Amino acid sequence: MAHRPLENRTVVVTGAARGLGAALARELSRRGARVALLGHERAGLEAVADSLGTPALACEADITDAEELARAARTVRARLGPVSAVVANAGIAHGGPFATSDFARWRRVIDVNLTGSALTARTFLPDLTRTAGYFLQVGSLASLGASPMMSAYCASKAGTEAFAHALRAEVAHQGVAVGIAYLNWTDTDMIRDADRYAVMRELRAAMPPPARRVLPVEQVAARLAGAVEHRRTAVYVPGWLRLAQVGRATLPPVVLRVARHRIPRLESGGPFRATGPLGAGGRADEAAARADGEG
Repeated sequence: MAHRPLENRTVVVTGAARGLGAALARELSRRGARVALLGHERAGLEAVADSLGTPALACEADITDAEELARAARTVRARLGPVSAVVANAGIAHGGPFATSDFARWRRVIDVNLTGSALTARTFLPDLTRTAGYFLQVGSLASLGASPMMSAYCASKAGTEAFAHALRAEVAHQGVAVGIAYLNWTDTDMIRDADRYAVMRELRAAMPPPARRVLPVEQVAARLAGAVEHRRTAVYVPGWLRLAQVGRATLPPVVLRVARHRIPRLESGGPFRATGPLGAGGRADEAAARADGEG
């Protein structure tokens, strides 16, 4: 019989209502896991949960809210059992020049992507300690090399990498493993939305052909599920990102050289506009934050 390390194990995935999180939930379920889906958009979470072939649970929660996350964790334990793995996948992005950015939106990207990931880890660490479990932080090529017009996103992803390294060193003696997923462009609505803006599209087009290729979400999800199964310290999707890791010190000068030539040419067509939240997930987060503020 095939070895199925995730059989009847409970795995939490944040940002699971759509995109990579939803695809990962399906792949984990296919490998036998019981999946808890956390995030905004209850209807989307429930639709994904209903589509899975193993026991699953949809929990609507803002990952930056400690009380909501704690309630979700209690529900997961009661309904699906102790948590063996957590994938911190939830993330949002805004594009545009830093100098004219809406700083509340800039800060929200940091809050969701970095603070939300850390709070997710903190909430479920008692479970992972009991089960000698695994925490996977979803990072990005932006964790290795920053890009203009995406300052908040790049700062947040660099921060999640550093956080995961620090957490790994703190909990290794307790039997908890911590991994980082370095992902390039993935075919989600966030990336498709970014391509509607000329400056974002042009900057991606300036990358070498392998670096600007957009990968199918199912392919990326399969690699992440494999990382969860095998408790990988790092997973690179696509594999050539390992080279970027080795040569990361060379990335800022290359990006600077490209930006110096491309950005003035793009600016000649008119001032850059802020993108606002990219993708439906980002818009859902902003709508939820606005509703909380009004409440």
